[in-house]
Amino acid sequence: MKTGIHPDYHTIKIVMTDGTEYMTRSTYGKEGDVMQLDIDPTSHPAWTGGSAQLMDRGGRLSRFSAKFGSIGAIKK
Repeated sequence: MKTGIHPDYHTIKIVMTDGTEYMTRSTYGKEGDVMQLDIDPTSHPAWTGGSAQLMDRGGRLSRFSAKFGSIGAIKK
């Protein structure tokens, strides 16, 4: 491995939106820096599911379910 071309890999503290903290290793900042997150898995809709609901517009969802609903179903 070549010397002098790789970034410094050191320990930093991550602070989540709910205040929880953990230590990890990163190339961010310098040794001992704190990364304050604005969005994390406890607050982002992509991980929490958000409040979005599946809406059946024009019967698309029901047509899909009728066509592919039995795929992967457990047969008794």
